[in-house]
Parts: sequence; C-alpha cells; structure tokens
Amino acid sequence: MTFRERLIKVSNNSRRRDLLEQTQSHLRRLDLKARKKLGQHFLVDAEALATMASAAELKADDIVIEVGPGLGVLTEELVKQAGGVIAVELDDRLAEILKKKLSAVPNFTVVNRDILKVTPQELLSEQVAVNTLGGKPLSYKVVANLPYYITAAVLRYFLEALPQPSVIVVMVQKEVAEAIAARQGKMSLLSVSVHFYGNPEIVRIVPSASFYPPPEVDSAILKIKIYDKPRLDVVDIDGFFNLIRAGFTASRKQLPNSLAQGLKCTKEEVVSLLEEAQIDLKRRAETLSLEEWGKLWEIYGRLNSVDDLCARQD
Repeated sequence: MTFRERLIKVSNNSRRRDLLEQTQSHLRRLDLKARKKLGQHFLVDAEALATMASAAELKADDIVIEVGPGLGVLTEELVKQAGGVIAVELDDRLAEILKKKLSAVPNFTVVNRDILKVTPQELLSEQVAVNTLGGKPLSYKVVANLPYYITAAVLRYFLEALPQPSVIVVMVQKEVAEAIAARQGKMSLLSVSVHFYGNPEIVRIVPSASFYPPPEVDSAILKIKIYDKPRLDVVDIDGFFNLIRAGFTASRKQLPNSLAQGLKCTKEEVVSLLEEAQIDLKRRAETLSLEEWGKLWEIYGRLNSVDDLCARQD
C-alpha cells in the first residue's frame, strides 16, 4: 500500500467514525433503536454514500425514488444532485423525523408507506415530481439501501413496474449482488429476471463495519441500467417467467426433473422439449442463458401453452 493509499484509508476510517458517532448520538437523542424486524442497518460510511449517489449519475432534472431512507444521510446527498427526491419510508418514526429534518428542502417529500403497496404512478404524482418533470414523460431513478429480506421483492417490483426506472442503484447483501450479476453458469431466478430487463454490475463492496448496527455479512452497491425494452421479445412475460420459475423449483436437479416437477409434466414430455431446443439433458437451470430460456419458451409457444403441453398426462 502506498503512502497516499494509507492516507486515504485513514481519512475514510475517520469519516466513518464521525458518521457512526453522529448516527448513534442522533438515535439516542430521539430515543430510537434500529428495528430488527424491519432489517434496519444505518449506513455510516460517507464514501459508500457518495458512491451510491455517483453511481446513479444524477442530473438536475432527475426524479429519485429512495426506498428506506432511514435517518436521511443518503437523502441529503440525493437532494443536492437531483431535481426531486421522493423518500418512501415504512417506519412511522423515521418518516416523521425526515419530514422535520428536511422540511426546508423544496425538492423533497416523504411517503410513509410500504413500497410494495404503492405504485410508481402514485409516487410520481407527488407535487415535487410534477414540478420537476414539467409535463415530460414520467421518468425516474431508484436509489435504495434495502433491508436484506425485501431485496428480491423490491427489485421485481421496479423491474416489472410501469413506468420502469431508468437506473436502479441498491445496497444489497454481497452474495445476493454476486448472484444477480452472475453470468451463465451461476444464474438464479432473480438474476435471470434482472438480466431480462437490464444490465447489472457491482459498483463496490461495502464491509459490514460500514453500518450501524453492523449486519453479519458484507454488502455491495449494485447498479442496474434498465434497457429501453427487454432483451428478449416475449409477448407473454408472465408465462415466460412461470417457465423459468418451474426450472428453478428444484434447482439442484437436472432440467428434466426440475421442469417436470415445476410444470407438473411427465419427464418424457420435458425431455422431448429440451431435445428440440438442443439443450443437454444433464444441465441444471442455473446453467441456462437468458437466450436459451427464450428458445425453450419459443418451443412451448408452438405447442400453444405450457398448460396444454402438460394436460396430456391427466
């Protein structure tokens, strides 16, 4: 490590301690504790905060939906760079604190609701968004320090939303980020979904010491650039993902077994389809590329539907 690198490390550690002390002091003053059931871990790493804001490539006319703003340390970075910030906070206590803390900021609003129970259209109807967008088509970015337990649900929510965000920048568990960013050979149901809608990349690994209270595992900043249209031209997207979900029903099994189990087909029916798609019968769901799933779905389409295909066993 060079002298300059050592200086940077010392500086970052000092800033982290300062932010940690500020966070602890703030929580004590407000008589608050992190709620374990909500997966609350407050980010106290100034460098990570700056990296998240930078990764979103914010402009003065951007609308940001921030999920789980907590005490608002990331929010303060976002309102400096974006045209408007809509913070969605489930915790009543924190939502009220944020409203008071940033009450003088004109391009900011707090929505005290469950993100999974409010639509992007509703959020973008907030006056701060209307003022910033100025009649332009609805466009927004998502920046979030997500509780680990809702990562998959929130990502699916925004990936499938209408309108979709142009960029998603999220703090997630390191292993989850690695699984999402994985290429062919180590795919998961979630990673296939993400790759269908956008291009994921890990921006930075964030150690557990960067949070208060520290979680048991490290985290990562994940950036997903959403495509203008999905990578595959699929009309029945729900049916397509039902097929993929079936393949991951028993992900450690080979495809003839996992698909037969997930689709409630006979193994012989699945084998014939895999052979027509020229997919090796010994492969598992995690090894298929998005394009191979598309090819398999195309063959199902020629047989009308998965339900028709499997009805022959009844």
